[in-house]
Amino acid sequence: MPSPSSRYRRYGLSLAICGALLCAPVTASAQDPGVDDVVNAGVDRLEKNQAFQQRINELDEAIRDKVERYREINKEIEGLEVYLDQLQSQVSSQDAEKTDLNESIDRVTQIERQITPLMLKMIKGLERFVSLDKPFLQKEREKRIARLQDMMGRSDVSVAEKFRNVLEAYQTEVDYGRTIEAYRGSLASGDQPREVDFLRIGRIALLYQTLDDSETGVWNPNSEQWETLPATYNSQISEGLRIAREQAAPSLISLPLNTPEETQ
Repeated sequence: MPSPSSRYRRYGLSLAICGALLCAPVTASAQDPGVDDVVNAGVDRLEKNQAFQQRINELDEAIRDKVERYREINKEIEGLEVYLDQLQSQVSSQDAEKTDLNESIDRVTQIERQITPLMLKMIKGLERFVSLDKPFLQKEREKRIARLQDMMGRSDVSVAEKFRNVLEAYQTEVDYGRTIEAYRGSLASGDQPREVDFLRIGRIALLYQTLDDSETGVWNPNSEQWETLPATYNSQISEGLRIAREQAAPSLISLPLNTPEETQ
């Protein structure tokens, strides 16, 4: 392929020939028809070379655009590769978390299979304990156990919630042994039930007093019956009721308690 310098020299020579021919006397052109042919050929060649150069420039511009777009695409590809690597890292981390979660679910399922029978035994034990305990707040305590039994058959209550309720019921029973309480209720003694005031001293003693303060009694765990106390205890039990209701300051009171010999 001719070098650019040789091509430009040839273009210059052609232009020089054309100029010389154009400057020649008109008489010479008229006398020699071949001169016109030479001039016309030079002009045609010049126009073709100009068109060819224009095409080269257009192709060069198009190639530059393609190269620039190629570089942009390469940068986008590099960015996508980094993003894909990050996604792959996240997927791997999620897979590991999924594995840990599945293992945790398996452990929880195993614990649930073990803890459900335990809760049923705890409720059964609580029911037996209440039936053997002093008969205070009997209906309230029996309803609490009935709710636990009903709850165990419900699928909309989680095992954790069931266990929490069972422990809460046990804690309530434990608290009875550390508190004193006065409440009004029905005494099933004699021919007809009577409304009386009950006084519970932890689990040590359970007593009652009629609303007119004329009769006082105590629960005997040995005979599992209510026993009427001498009238000398009336004022003591009345004072105990006021203390339990926070109507009087705490003070010492005399209570009829079973001795260990009597309990055996």
